[in-house]
Amino acid sequence: MKITMSDSISSVRSIIVGAALGMCSSYAQSDPVDVRELTITQIKQGFEAGRYTSEQLTNAFLSRIEQYNPYYNAFTVMNSEALAQARDIDRRRKAGEKLALMAGIPVVVKDTMDMAGFASTAGYAPLSSKAGGIDLIPEKDSAVVQRLRAAGAIILGKTNVPVFSGNPANANDSWAGVTYNALNRAWSPGGSSAGSATAVAANFAVVGLAEETGGSIQNPAAAQSLVGIKPTFGLIPNSGVIPQAGSTRDVVGPIARTVRDAAITLDVLAGYTLDDPKTTAAFGNIPQAGYAADLRPGALKGKRIGLFGAGWNKSFATLPAETKTQYRKAISQLQALGAVVIADPFNGSGLVDLAPADGSYDARGSDAHAYDLDRYLRKLGASAEVHSLEQLQERIGVKLFESDGPLEYYVTQLPVLAGSYQTPANAPDLSEFAHLRERYLRIINGVMREHHLDAMVFPQMFEPLGDVYEGFMDATTSSVINIAGIPGVVVPSGAYPGGQPFSLIFVGRMWSERELIGYAYDYEQSVKGRLVAGDLQTTPGPKPES
Repeated sequence: MKITMSDSISSVRSIIVGAALGMCSSYAQSDPVDVRELTITQIKQGFEAGRYTSEQLTNAFLSRIEQYNPYYNAFTVMNSEALAQARDIDRRRKAGEKLALMAGIPVVVKDTMDMAGFASTAGYAPLSSKAGGIDLIPEKDSAVVQRLRAAGAIILGKTNVPVFSGNPANANDSWAGVTYNALNRAWSPGGSSAGSATAVAANFAVVGLAEETGGSIQNPAAAQSLVGIKPTFGLIPNSGVIPQAGSTRDVVGPIARTVRDAAITLDVLAGYTLDDPKTTAAFGNIPQAGYAADLRPGALKGKRIGLFGAGWNKSFATLPAETKTQYRKAISQLQALGAVVIADPFNGSGLVDLAPADGSYDARGSDAHAYDLDRYLRKLGASAEVHSLEQLQERIGVKLFESDGPLEYYVTQLPVLAGSYQTPANAPDLSEFAHLRERYLRIINGVMREHHLDAMVFPQMFEPLGDVYEGFMDATTSSVINIAGIPGVVVPSGAYPGGQPFSLIFVGRMWSERELIGYAYDYEQSVKGRLVAGDLQTTPGPKPES
């Protein structure tokens, strides 16, 4: 049975109410579980101590979702099997079975990530039967959902996104409605993984999966004062995920409240799968002990850190004074932790000459969008409504890449796509993109060698968050790290004078996630810059203007 948002979380609760209490007497019955700010480590300790069962914990999260989600709108669909899965974890735990890394941990996944039997809508009304369209229901889980299940995680539901993940600031155009920032409903929640960030910040789940083509992990993480890991391209499979640039840029990564929780989740997600051949690149590049094994204070001591400057982004000259002030404060904090900072190491490197001259978003790499989308549709399974881009467009009566479609704006920027979308089953020529990635990597690696850099640290956003109805959020790293395929780790760094969250992003060479996570952990533990969502609001906000 599937339950959608229009059936509401209350419908899920009507099915499961009362089921979580009165579990086996071998577990101590205590006060209702307070799920706020619980970490993976704390939850595992709670299970071991018998303070609660997985079913009780899952029920507590569902209770919180039922109370607060109507005012934050993080979800597109709830998983009606969540409590049954939690009960199975409890049964296996009671039997003495050795459980997997995230057994019983409540998580959420982005709407675009396939869960067998549940519609993947991409936020687009024609792809949701609840909005009058059709349902694309996959027969098979995406690779990352398979890995969460194998690790024992309890997937509570799928989270809201803008149409085809096309907005870096919010999900206002989604068929499911506006998603709000859990810190302040007036602020942008970040996009495109808006729902995953809101679910984590609002304590609707412990961890959320996000996906990035050009800021969609880092933006919502920073917008809601969370940790986000944008991994190296090819480290985590993105098969079974509705693509923007699946062949070239798209990455899946975790959003969490702590660096350790994000690192534990990365351990679950990373590595090769036959479903996604590009993950062969991960062989030999994953730390043997995992990403969460060696987190410790002192990781930044003596490390050489490159700073944001005009050599990285021409817009540095227009960086707002309030961002400069917060960044200077963060630099002082890094130095207090023993880091050696190097000002504008990319000056004169030619890096900025690779970006669009007008400073606009660089969509290169999305040239294969139509091809990637066609391949995705062909793998939904025999029972799916459609099996190709051509069939989809005929069924919904919209040419997605033409003037009446939501993806037309890509075609205006990308000449290769302008030809490719007419014959999407044929692989487009991506030689120009391959050359661009090679040039970016040669410059980045060369500058890091020349200056003996261990990482770079930039302000994640140029300016404080705008209003929830504003349509843009400008990241200092996008699209450089997306085109180059290199990793970044977002970590909270306090607040602007107006109260909006300020975050840093640690950036490094390909496959340097372990080191970046270590630096972010050291910074997190010292600075404690995360803003915590307080008592969540229970008054709906204004509707967006049409």
